[in-house]
Amino acid sequence: MSIVVQKYGGSSVASIEKIKNVAETLIKRKNKGDKIVVVVSAMGDTTDNLLNLANSVTKNPDKRELDVLLSTGEIVSSSLLAMTLKSMGYNAISFTYNQIGIKTSGTYGKSFIDDIDESKISKALREDKIVVVAGFQGINSEGDVTTLGRGGSDTTAVAIAAKLKGICEIYTDVDGIYNVDPRLYKNAKKLDSIDYEEILEMASLGAQIMHSRSIELAQKYNIPIYVGLSNSNVQGTIIREEIDMNMETKPVTGIATSDDDVAITLKDIDNDINILSELFENIGSKNINIDMISQTAPLMGKVNISFTIPKLDFEECKEVLSSLGYTSSISLDRNITKFSIVGIGMKSTSGVAARMFKAFKENHIDVKMITTSEIRITCALNSSDKIKAIELMAKEFNL
Repeated sequence: MSIVVQKYGGSSVASIEKIKNVAETLIKRKNKGDKIVVVVSAMGDTTDNLLNLANSVTKNPDKRELDVLLSTGEIVSSSLLAMTLKSMGYNAISFTYNQIGIKTSGTYGKSFIDDIDESKISKALREDKIVVVAGFQGINSEGDVTTLGRGGSDTTAVAIAAKLKGICEIYTDVDGIYNVDPRLYKNAKKLDSIDYEEILEMASLGAQIMHSRSIELAQKYNIPIYVGLSNSNVQGTIIREEIDMNMETKPVTGIATSDDDVAITLKDIDNDINILSELFENIGSKNINIDMISQTAPLMGKVNISFTIPKLDFEECKEVLSSLGYTSSISLDRNITKFSIVGIGMKSTSGVAARMFKAFKENHIDVKMITTSEIRITCALNSSDKIKAIELMAKEFNL
């Protein structure tokens, strides 16, 4: 008998009919003898609809109140699923963030789970109940509701699995993890398994697979995660510890792209480390994530500094830059795609970057910025070159 923590995404609970399908799946699993905890996202487009409501009130919704509003979506779907299970003759109970003490810290909309009081969940499981938890949310030290960011229900599920020492299964509207987004590349291949490091890089780089914080937790507590299609017997993908390296290991496992960033360039800045320190310290104090950074060579004591941030944070970043007196020197580039190749095989394979940039050069793809890690290479490209770059790299590395 195992404790199984399952998570169902918004598309899996988008209607009452789909909620009933999930309930039937849970019942079948319970009848095999497992103890079930299920974490649910908001129904369908509920979160987007709530965001639209907030934006109809103001272009810049208060973040505290926005988290209160957004948290209601998961509460609705969790209570409906518990009701459905009870109507089918199975004992179930739903819990909100407050009822099971999901403690969070950080900022509104981007908070982190610090701890979970699993006692109520454990008690309900001993009473043979199916436990349904509203994902994506928690409560901070001030007693305020906070949300974990898009995909945060994944993190809720992994955190609960870690506390209960259970296994974790993530169910969504895709049948596993692909080496390239199938919507962008028709020949994408599904992976049987993938390493924590690789999937963490891909998730953080824009691949819409799983919440990156959930992967970090899974890696920290060594929890394998199964990712598969809701209500299907099609085999999905296992995320687990590093796969054994061998002679046949490909240097590149997958490609990730993101159109969610904007590049900001500050022109003719004094070449002074104190100025750079003040600049990035002030931006960081607003919990704005700076990803790629480049700097021109000094000319007459001046440099140009370019960096990327999420588009959603641009207005707040603009306020910071204005307060530092940079308004007139700002150049903005919204036409960028963050393009990354990822693979644990890069650790033992030389020449990967050379192959990538040679292909780009031969096909007239401009590279605006570059960052690297041990297992990935990331470039900022013109958005119009995204599909061409995907096809080139898929062919170059046999993906």
